[in-house]
Amino acid sequence: MSTLGQVPGTPAAPAAPQTSFVASQHRRRFGQRRSKADRWYNHLALIVICFAIGFPVLYAALVATQGNADFFAFRLTPGDMLGENWNVVWNTRQLGGYLLNSTIQAIVITVGKTITALLAGLAFVHLRFPGKWWVFWFVLVTLMMPTEISIIALFRIVSFFDWGNTMYALTIPFLASATGAFLFRQHFANLPSELSEAAQLDGASPTQYLWRILLPLSWNVIGALAVIQFIYSWNMYLWPLMIITEQSSQVVQVGLGTLRTIGGGQTYGPLMLGALVASIPPTLVFILLQKQFLAGFSIASDK
Repeated sequence: MSTLGQVPGTPAAPAAPQTSFVASQHRRRFGQRRSKADRWYNHLALIVICFAIGFPVLYAALVATQGNADFFAFRLTPGDMLGENWNVVWNTRQLGGYLLNSTIQAIVITVGKTITALLAGLAFVHLRFPGKWWVFWFVLVTLMMPTEISIIALFRIVSFFDWGNTMYALTIPFLASATGAFLFRQHFANLPSELSEAAQLDGASPTQYLWRILLPLSWNVIGALAVIQFIYSWNMYLWPLMIITEQSSQVVQVGLGTLRTIGGGQTYGPLMLGALVASIPPTLVFILLQKQFLAGFSIASDK
């Protein structure tokens, strides 16, 4: 007798084995246990890597609380010299003045480079003038030239204008950025051309087009460039060392060198404390602009 839906004379289909369901459940549980184990090993590896990268900072913070005796004894416990080291760094050697000078320098250079890079990117993409591509390639060539090559020429120019020991000498020679011009040129070139055509039909000038359309679309690129230029300006050492002779006008990277010898001997606690304090402003800038920094480079990579 045939069952319902079965053609007479054909054998009945064999029932699905129960073992296949059990095997699939076993493989699923084994895969979950394996994935958890893999995640555990990955987390352990990441913890070890993060500790190895951050160990110099942790050790510097430890040394900042110690005196020379504790440092040369290689003690890995906090010392009791933090208050005295802070008094030397902040009051005796006046690190606050160096921090103020570096902050002004870094902000002026960052803002100036961002503005000139925006205008250069607008010119290279949306303006027509003779020799535009030659000028663009010349800008690209300057990317391969380190600042040290032109430092003698910059020194003569600054000396000619009598800008020594002033903020003009620390900022004006660095208000243009080939990196920023190239970054904004690539960013503007990848925007839809219909935006420019619509702006021209509406009678917008290049300045209005930049301010009302391009600028709102470029905040991530601006943030990425600002982080790079602020850290670059903050870490500037050779140029301030050459052009600034008055200690009160010096920047923090050069000022840290005054913490190496205190009282006629080599000291490490004040030096490490000063280095930690000097690293706070660029760290804060990176934290505040981290989202724009990562988004700016992700846009560049997608394009």
